Amino acid sequence: MMDVGASRSQTWLVEKQHLASAFGSGLVDVLATPVLVGFCEECARGLVDPTLPSGQKTVGTSISLEHLAATPPGMKVTVTAELVAVDRRRLSFRIEAHDEVELVGRGTHERFVIDEARFAATVEAKRQAVRATE
Repeated sequence: MMDVGASRSQTWLVEKQHLASAFGSGLVDVLATPVLVGFCEECARGLVDPTLPSGQKTVGTSISLEHLAATPPGMKVTVTAELVAVDRRRLSFRIEAHDEVELVGRGTHERFVIDEARFAATVEAKRQAVRATE
């Protein structure tokens, strides 16, 4: 697993499918907040998942994000995730997002390390429980 202080940055080009107008979260042609949240999660996941033993992954469990400025299509957004704490299987990150002009988002994110097979079995049991009531 990564050490506290490790960080990773990832850049996306804001395209039509990332816009609030296309995503359904607003009527303007700027980066949608839910998409920015997804970018933040992906950046953090990409920092730690490659370091985990086979059969383990992480899932997002919480995010608190301030979306501070609008980013139009055609601009790049770079998200940086820094691992700031590890509490057994709970991983805490500090997140910042910048477009080519300014800081556009900042916040915190938590991910939880899971056993992939056990998680899949829990999800399948839930699916079967719903099917049994239909």
